[in-house]
Amino acid sequence: MESPRLVNLVDARITEFLASRDSIVVRIAPELRPFAQFSRDLLSGGKRFRAQFCYWGWRAVSPANTATAVPGEAELDALVDLCAGLELFHAAALVHDDIIDNSDTRRGMPAAHRRFESLHHEENWRGPARSFGEGSAILLGDLLLAWSDELISRAVLHAPSVQTLSATREAVDVMRTEVTLGQYLDLLEERAWATVDPARSLERAERVIVYKSAKYSVEAPLVIGASLRGASALQLDALRRFGLPLGIAFQLRDDVLGVFGDAERTGKPSGDDLREGKRTVLVSLTRAKLDPSARRLFDELIGDPDLDDRQIRMLQQTMRDTGALSTVESMIAERVQDALAELERAPIGDTACAELASFARRITQREN
Repeated sequence: MESPRLVNLVDARITEFLASRDSIVVRIAPELRPFAQFSRDLLSGGKRFRAQFCYWGWRAVSPANTATAVPGEAELDALVDLCAGLELFHAAALVHDDIIDNSDTRRGMPAAHRRFESLHHEENWRGPARSFGEGSAILLGDLLLAWSDELISRAVLHAPSVQTLSATREAVDVMRTEVTLGQYLDLLEERAWATVDPARSLERAERVIVYKSAKYSVEAPLVIGASLRGASALQLDALRRFGLPLGIAFQLRDDVLGVFGDAERTGKPSGDDLREGKRTVLVSLTRAKLDPSARRLFDELIGDPDLDDRQIRMLQQTMRDTGALSTVESMIAERVQDALAELERAPIGDTACAELASFARRITQREN
């Protein structure tokens, strides 16, 4: 089974699962229909990167190290549940992240909290629309987390042994802890950067990348998928050594797109990360190259939600002129090479190795 078929199966499972929850939502109260609709809309898009890494982690530890075996019907059903559960977890994280970042859009549509806010306006309800929108979206994110766990729990019931079940659940639990705390580290950096030793700013920005994104985007799905198939400690360690640098490169590319990306491709306004004040590696490298007066102006602009297109272009040019952009591009290339070197040494199947190498290049060279 190749990635396109897997993506289709995961899409179908998500659609089927959400449809099965519609009756529960409506039975409680018809006013809850937005929870079902907004969930469907959010999960109708996306590249399913986490699902694909989960699948190739599973394939990487095929019997006899050949990676030619395909899952039987029961195995496939459990694997698709697991992949779909990871995608629902990702959707929940996006809903909460958009509230924290005060983002207006997600995947070319209004962010969930903005949709609830609009509902408040349309219905002419009392009280502040913004707090209603944010509170409702927090609950939507929590609901998606619960639904994610339903799918993951259903998947691990088909694990071949108690040890495999336990290893898979542990990998999921570690992922959830790390990404939640990584989200806090990101929030902290946006508020505490002015009180931090500038010499440590790059180190702290990289720490956010590792725990907020790199692990849960690449490393964790690989390990979770491999764990479900009973991977050895050597195989899991190899997948981690491949997954972490690749996950860092993946997020560095995302940071570049957050500043320089085409809005029509990314689904978010160009320069949105600058308006949100994200203290990324790109920002840290830029600040380090500026003289004190230029740095003060740069700091005044970063995080201003009212930045206009001219100011965005000025900040973008500053990142080019200081060499920060080219440095980040070099960091991406170096980490991809590190990941591929680990992959060549990994005790995994040849087919999975080739697919993961191709996938690594694709996700770090993307334009959206």
